[in-house]
Amino acid sequence: MGFFEKIRGEFVDIIEWTDSSSDTMVYRFQRHDNEIKMGAKLVVREGQAAVFVNKGKIADVFVPGMYTLETDNMPILSTIMGWKHGFHSPFKAEVYFVSTRRFTDLKWGTKHPVTLRDAEFGPVRLRAFGTYTTKVDDPAKFIREIVGTDGHFTTDEITDQLRNMIVSRFADIIGESKIPVLDMAANYDELGEFVSNKIGPGFAEYGLVIMKMLVENISLPEAVEQALDKRSSMGIIGDLHKYTQFQTANAMEDAAKNPGGMAAGGMGMGMGFAMANQMGGAMGTPPAQQQQQTPAPQSPPPIPQAKEFHIAINGQQHGPFQISAMQPYIQNGQLTRETLVWCQGMGQWTAASNVPELAKLFGTTPPPIPGS
Repeated sequence: MGFFEKIRGEFVDIIEWTDSSSDTMVYRFQRHDNEIKMGAKLVVREGQAAVFVNKGKIADVFVPGMYTLETDNMPILSTIMGWKHGFHSPFKAEVYFVSTRRFTDLKWGTKHPVTLRDAEFGPVRLRAFGTYTTKVDDPAKFIREIVGTDGHFTTDEITDQLRNMIVSRFADIIGESKIPVLDMAANYDELGEFVSNKIGPGFAEYGLVIMKMLVENISLPEAVEQALDKRSSMGIIGDLHKYTQFQTANAMEDAAKNPGGMAAGGMGMGMGFAMANQMGGAMGTPPAQQQQQTPAPQSPPPIPQAKEFHIAINGQQHGPFQISAMQPYIQNGQLTRETLVWCQGMGQWTAASNVPELAKLFGTTPPPIPGS
């Protein structure tokens, strides 16, 4: 610094900071050799705090307002320097202006997928991202823990550390929450608030406070999302056979509009019908019928079951009896040619002589003796 700049600095008695940037968190006031005149004016605007540092130690902190620097309003610095009342000589001190406004739209996101166990999909990997808002709550602690002697500290110098803290807490929270993956979209606000509460103490260690945290998206791997899209499409389509017919009808309409002529259109319709039949057979046939259409190994047919008949004796139904078991009833006279019988497949009760299977049983029985 030149001689005239040095002289001008000694006579400048206003200490203030105006900044149009949106990412500056701390700015060290530039003064030659850090010399400040006793009685100088200090202007601290809304959204700022001024921190005085002397010999590497934080002294006084000023909130928004205008101050005339005297021993009365610098009690800590006066104690450190051993000043007495009425001291007017210049003194040395570093002045750091700390922005206490909110820093918005800061990004966070998972660098690597978070693996967790879902009740429906089993083990899945999730990615998440969003934004958060923070501000300096304790300027002295922020300078002591984070800034140090940095004369121009911006959000870029701390966002990586804050993002790592958020992601670490977020992974732990969604792992413990047991919220199904498909239900997470309905719980973004709750997750953001819960994560804010969990990481609040970590931010406080740096002199920061988290004002708002937003979860913008939680996503599955691309392959899983594609499978989920197919599953959703199947649910929307519903009846695959009707959907195939609809698609075929559209294809036929497009073929009719083809400028290639009716021949091409007719060929297209023929191919459309063939595809519809094939796809309809593949998708419209129930699985049980598809299994029946598959050729089965050759095996003997089942043995035919013998017919069983019910007989009416004295107005009461008896049976069912197989034909081989009906001979004793014929011999004792309970079953005659006129006895009504019935079996599965017959429309009504019929005389035994009218049933071919039973009529031959009576042919082997001698007729009654005349006159008996």
